Amino acid sequence: MRRQSVLDEMFGLAGRALNTVAGAQQARRPLPTSPIAPGVAQGVAPDARSISPETTAQRQRSIQLMRVNQVGEVCAQALYEGQALATANLTLQAQFRRAAQEEADHLAWTNERLKELGGRTSLLNPLWYAGSLLLGLTAGRRGDAVSLGFMAETERQVEQHLDGHLAQLPAGDQRSRAILEQMKRDEAEHGEQARAAGAVDLPAPVRGAMRAVSKIMTTTARYI
Repeated sequence: MRRQSVLDEMFGLAGRALNTVAGAQQARRPLPTSPIAPGVAQGVAPDARSISPETTAQRQRSIQLMRVNQVGEVCAQALYEGQALATANLTLQAQFRRAAQEEADHLAWTNERLKELGGRTSLLNPLWYAGSLLLGLTAGRRGDAVSLGFMAETERQVEQHLDGHLAQLPAGDQRSRAILEQMKRDEAEHGEQARAAGAVDLPAPVRGAMRAVSKIMTTTARYI
């Protein structure tokens, strides 16, 4: 495998960053669907039965939760980009790129769901991307085993975060639920791949700092 020149990498990164922040990522897999909800007739269009129409508050809750998840996918793209740039191991670089491609499905799905709900993405997405790219580069510079450990721990925390969102979603929002459940399965797989490739366990203070940063991001992204 030939390593790209620095100029090639920079142009490629700039293009992918613009696509990510602008919401132009295309999914390779179809948007996940869920079984017909109880009491809903066959043949009803998915977006017509996708969320309980009982209250505006429920719709707003779904919008906030899906906006947070969309921000998380923006961050995932940047993290993997940074880690791929930082490693000299071409096999590991390909693993990070492959994970980013799979996560791009999540980004496209959350973008689409937000549009269906009448919501918007975070106004701070460029900032989230830049900060996460720096984190990925920093983790990568600590060595491949640490970088993989960062990936494994990130995916573990994302799984926990998705569990919380699944519990908070309005009961009628089966479309968002199907997306989050598939995302959770994919995150678990990425974490397993990182551990299989030689990830080390991160120290407790580092794990705690990651949770604190994630808390700031998820709280802010609900509203901005």
